Formats: sequence, C-alpha cells, structure tokens
Amino acid sequence: MGVVIEREEWALTPLAYPLLSAASLAAVLLLPYFSPPSYATAAASPSSHSPFDVGTTPFLRFRRGFLFVFSLASVAEGIHSVFGEDEFARCGLGREQMAARLAAAAAAVLFLGGLSGVVSDKLGPRQACIFYWMLQLAVGALKSFSGLRCAWISNLISALASSMFYFCFETWFVVEHEKQGQKQDLLFDSFWLMTFFESMSLLGSQGITNLLVNDDDKGFLLPYAFAALLSIVGLLYIRKNAPSTTHHASVIGSYQKSFFAHVFRDKRVLILVLAQASIHFSMSAFWFLWAPTIVADGRDAQLSLIFPCFLASRMFGSASFPWFYGTTAPFQNEDSLTIAYVTVGIALSIVAYDYQDIGTLVILFCIFHACVGFILPSLARLRTMYLPNELRGGMMSFSLGLANAAIFIFLMQGSYHQNIANSTILGFAACGLLVAGGCIHMLRRRRKHTRQDTRSL
Repeated sequence: MGVVIEREEWALTPLAYPLLSAASLAAVLLLPYFSPPSYATAAASPSSHSPFDVGTTPFLRFRRGFLFVFSLASVAEGIHSVFGEDEFARCGLGREQMAARLAAAAAAVLFLGGLSGVVSDKLGPRQACIFYWMLQLAVGALKSFSGLRCAWISNLISALASSMFYFCFETWFVVEHEKQGQKQDLLFDSFWLMTFFESMSLLGSQGITNLLVNDDDKGFLLPYAFAALLSIVGLLYIRKNAPSTTHHASVIGSYQKSFFAHVFRDKRVLILVLAQASIHFSMSAFWFLWAPTIVADGRDAQLSLIFPCFLASRMFGSASFPWFYGTTAPFQNEDSLTIAYVTVGIALSIVAYDYQDIGTLVILFCIFHACVGFILPSLARLRTMYLPNELRGGMMSFSLGLANAAIFIFLMQGSYHQNIANSTILGFAACGLLVAGGCIHMLRRRRKHTRQDTRSL
C-alpha cells in the first residue's frame, strides 16, 4: 500500500493588505491636520491640505518631475530583481554558481561602486543620473535576450547601477532644493516621499513583470525590454529637463582633504556611515534569506503574495516618518531613529533564533520593513544636517562599500563554502543594527544645540 504525503500550505490572511494600505493612507492624509502651523504656512495655497502640494510653484514642478523619474528608476530596479534566485535557477545554475555570481557582483560594487560616488561628486548629480540610466539601459538590453540574461557582465552592470541608485537621485534632489532656496522641512518631507514612492513603484514592478513575463524559449524577454524602455524615457527626461548645474568639491577645498576632514575625522558622520552600512547589509541579508527562512519548516507558502505585504509595511514606515520629527514630535529624531534600529535589530534577532512559525516570521519581516521605511529618510535627514552636499555621493558609496565587503565575505563563506549558517548571517545583521542604534544614541549627545549650527560645516 502506497504512502500519501499531504503537503500543507500556509496562506496569508486577506485582511493584511487592506489594513496595511489603510494605515499608510491614513498616515499620509491625516498628516496636515496634526502638523504644526508652520507646515500649513509653507503650502502653496492656504486651502492645500496635502503634503504633495507644499512649496513654491517652481519647486512643486521640479519635485513632481523628480518623483516621476525616481519612480521609473524604482520600477526598473524592481523588474531586474523580481525573479531573484529563480532567475539563476532557470539558467541552470547551482547553489555554488549562484553564490559565485552574487559574490562577484558584490566585489565589483565594493571597488567600482566606491569610485562611482567620488566621480558623482566631481561631475555633478545630473551627469551621475545620466550615467545611471545608461547602465540601466545596458542591463535591460542585455537581459532582454534569454541567452545573455545570466551573463557575468549583466550581473556586474546591474549591481553597479543598483549601488548608484540612492546617492545619484538623493544628491540631485538636494542640490536642486538648495538652488531654489526652499525650507529645510520641505527637503525632509521629500525624503520620506522618495521612500514611499520607491516602495509603491516596487509593488508596481511586481504586477508589470507578471503581465509581461513570457516563455523563455522565445528568446526575447519582455519585462527586461520594458525596463530598457523606461531607461530611455528617464535618460531623455534628465537630458532635457534637469539643469546642468555642477557642484564641484573644489568649493570647499580639494576633494581628498574635504573628505578626510568631514567624513573620517568627524565622528558624527562616521556614525552615519556605520548606520547606513548596517541597514544596507541587513536589507541584502533579508533579500537572500527571507524565502528559505519562511519555508524552512517544510510547509508551502505563496511567496509572491507575502512579499507585497513587506513593501506595504515599508510604505507605512516611510509615511510615519514626518510624525516623528519637528516641534510637536514626541521624540528627537535621533531618539526615534534609535528606537527604530533597536526594534529592527530585535526583530531580526528573533528570526535568527531559528523561529519557524510562518505567521510569526511574516509579522517580524513586516516590522523589519516598516522600520526600514522609517530609517532610510531619517538617515537622509541626518546626512543633510552633518555632511556637505559636495561629499554626499562619496560618503554614501563608502558606507555601501563597507556593507558590500561584509556581503562578499558571507556569500563566499556561507553560500559557496557553506561554512556559515543562515541564522548566523541574520544574527550578524541583527548585531550590526543594534550597534548602529547605540551609535545613533551617542550621536544625540554630540549634536550641537541648533540645527543651523550642525548644518554649517
């Protein structure tokens, strides 16, 4: 008599999607009614109650165009990463080969990515964004053909483009914001809007990929061709509409001297470097390990339905950011950021403890993404306070380089040589987040009395 093995499938509750969406929508729509009076006076019109309509008309026009291009870049990033490990599996690559490809990409970003930040600071944000779109166009064109989808050059270019994604657009927006002489609070609002739109665009990229996915045997992959088309649109928009203003580091002296003075010799900026590196490493560790962690107990789960909840949680976290800074905020920004780092560190610590209940893991990963959505704009705000804009790209690429060095080591030792367990990698990421939270707490003690003093370096 044969033995029938029943496969148990875990299903996500349908209430998760409307609850997360309603929470994010409420955080955005209710913000103007609970904000200090200065928020309303900065609006374009007294009757405006939307955070999207704050600022002068030229600034609003620029920010809307910027968010449009930034959303296109986020969709392209999402299309290139939506398949994840399945993309390598379809190419016939084993575990060791996948780890070797990913480790090579991390090594390339470690060296070339650090130089890209310095080059971005020297050439200006407009040229850096144009170079980013050219890399995205090259990746989309190469991966459009199934025979080149898993080529080494495609993975290397894609990793380099992803490493430039944050600092290129953030530097471009900050430079244009200062050029127009807008209030600093409008810049801080734009930081959380960037994270919010990025998460929303990543959700859209999931749906676009599902609609355009076709049979690999046809030899031409529509999702990557669409990403290449988005790259052309973004490239043309920047060349036509972005101002050709270049802010060289020579304004504050030679780049090397300025970088050593404002990054290596400033303990506040070094703390931000460590904090950025820790959150980037934990996000990469999550991307590699979340799927095998959820299905580790042998049950099946529809991962494609779970991942949108993580992105929705990230949207909620970014929409919660403006509620925790300003004159009416319950905590100082450093205090709120410390709490977020400690919370996300504890969440990953529980996951690293080898907890296997899928429902609990999903909740912990949602907490992780909600904290990430809050941490990213908070770090951007602190970078604006403590770092000259002329060094922003170099500082961010340096912090990403530290994270990629750790990623390279763990990919080689954990996935390739199989000497390190997945729980150890998550535990290391949790420790890094907790240490970063402690460093952010120390940063509050080093903060000067006024924001104006901290920004004038």
